[in-house]
Amino acid sequence: MSRSIPALILGLTLLTLLPSCSKSESNSSTTGSTTGSGRQFLSMGTAPVGGVFPVVGGAIAEVLNAHKGDIDWKVQAKGTKGSQENIRRLQQDELQLALSNAAISYFAVRGEAGWDKKYDIQAIATMAPNVALFIARADSGIQTIADLKGKRVITGPAGAGFKMFIEPILAEHGIAWDEIDSIPATMAAAVDQLGDGSADAAFLGGAIPAGSITQATGTFDVQYIPFDEPTRQQLIEKYPFFHSATIPGGTYKGLDDDYQGLNVGSMHVITSASQNEDLIYALTKTVWENRAEIAEIHPAGKALNEKNITRDTGIPYHPGAIRFYQEIGVMDGGSDENTEAGEAEAGEATAAQPQAVEN
Repeated sequence: MSRSIPALILGLTLLTLLPSCSKSESNSSTTGSTTGSGRQFLSMGTAPVGGVFPVVGGAIAEVLNAHKGDIDWKVQAKGTKGSQENIRRLQQDELQLALSNAAISYFAVRGEAGWDKKYDIQAIATMAPNVALFIARADSGIQTIADLKGKRVITGPAGAGFKMFIEPILAEHGIAWDEIDSIPATMAAAVDQLGDGSADAAFLGGAIPAGSITQATGTFDVQYIPFDEPTRQQLIEKYPFFHSATIPGGTYKGLDDDYQGLNVGSMHVITSASQNEDLIYALTKTVWENRAEIAEIHPAGKALNEKNITRDTGIPYHPGAIRFYQEIGVMDGGSDENTEAGEAEAGEATAAQPQAVEN
């Protein structure tokens, strides 16, 4: 009897350990960075509710989950504070996919414009251009961007990162960031503050027509502040995330002629450079082959086309995405030569193509 007691204790100990071992093995097969056996759980960072990112991210996740292919993935769109948080969480492997503004991504990979280091992120797909501009009340006396010096200017929601594309615009027009009184506010709040006089101007945009600008024109007479044309061209030449964008005359009340503006940073899908190449290849392929379904859920999906999806925004594409795009003939060479032809064809954003400014 005395010999059987240790054996019994050993047997009970093994039985106790078995469940934890099984759980560990199960967890190891569900990470978003490999394509091993088991379901792949992938989180896609979007932005706060009320903007375009959550809707578009939800559309992409819905379509990916409906078309799994050879990999049993489960994609979940998650609300975040926007591009900056998404990039940080990709680096920490808390997200596997994310939406971002291309201007913010551009500076993140370089460790510039307030970023604490260089972030190793890469593009999967470039989506809708983001068209935005400065507007003011018609009775404000503000006629040009140079007139914004010393004025109270709304520059986007707090922490959204709009400074990364607004500051270069101001700088090229001869205005330092500290020469304006920057006011953080959402687009809806910006209209209210312009209306009651607590702000002098605001940087607004979005889908053409942008709801915030339409709302403003229904409340007060609006001055559409033009870009200095030589300066606009300098911005396009200097920064790869800036592209020419035309707002057709008649789009907004009081805008009689075409407005020569800027795409200030396209919405794009990004991932960590460390993500598995085969996984990103499969995801890219599925998005491309089912892009019409994404467009049915949100019109931003219409920008997932051969003229736009590989547009160069200044950050490299993931090798998995490059491999697929080269196979279907929409990308030549490497990630540094990915879109010159397509960009030339798609550079002019108009009302016919959806836009969406996001943080």
